[in-house]
Amino acid sequence: MGFFDRFRTRKQQKKEEPAQLPRYLYDDKEIDELDRYICDDFGDYKNVFHEIASPDVHLDVCIVDPTEERPYYQLVTMGAGAYTMRIPDQWQKYHLEHAEYVISLPADWKLDSGEEKDYWPIRVLKDVARLPIWYDTWLAYGHTTQADEEGSPYAPDTRLNSVVLNFASTRSGDSRLVLSSGKVINFYEIIPLYPEELAFKMEHHADALFEKFEEQGIPFRVLDRNRKSALQD
Repeated sequence: MGFFDRFRTRKQQKKEEPAQLPRYLYDDKEIDELDRYICDDFGDYKNVFHEIASPDVHLDVCIVDPTEERPYYQLVTMGAGAYTMRIPDQWQKYHLEHAEYVISLPADWKLDSGEEKDYWPIRVLKDVARLPIWYDTWLAYGHTTQADEEGSPYAPDTRLNSVVLNFASTRSGDSRLVLSSGKVINFYEIIPLYPEELAFKMEHHADALFEKFEEQGIPFRVLDRNRKSALQD
């Protein structure tokens, strides 16, 4: 099966059952509410990067095509939020237990390519979504992770080697969805970083890093594998 064969239309995705039953799942009503939120706040999607085997959550990726309003792809996970993250007591009041994730790619990005230089953003998106399950941890605004312990770049044609989570940019301006079941789903945008940007964030704070991007006039929400560094004069 080729890489592109794993894409399904939105209609096909709803009919198909995962090959392996996940442990954490949304119910049908929650899925419908998520579907409506994604369409309203990110954009209608026709295709889904469908997960074949799902050992924990069933993690599909909705592909929102570029539009005149937003001339780039938005890849939005659907399934990660079925898992309840273990949140420290002092953060319980903010309802951060459930999350879905977004990454934005240029309109000319080769989504049908199986080469690592093109596939890595999707892999990072899925890895971040599963990280709380793998390590019994939690993710929220400002949290970071890197490609590996050595800080290797994600691909040979970029220095980007880590990501930070930002609140997702939505049409309504609200990056969380309250389901009728009572679950609060937080949507976070994955922002790839260079090593020096990660170091700056770790020493200061995500707010300070995003201010650096603004000061330098660097667009950072849509992935640019060779963009200017926020710490470059």
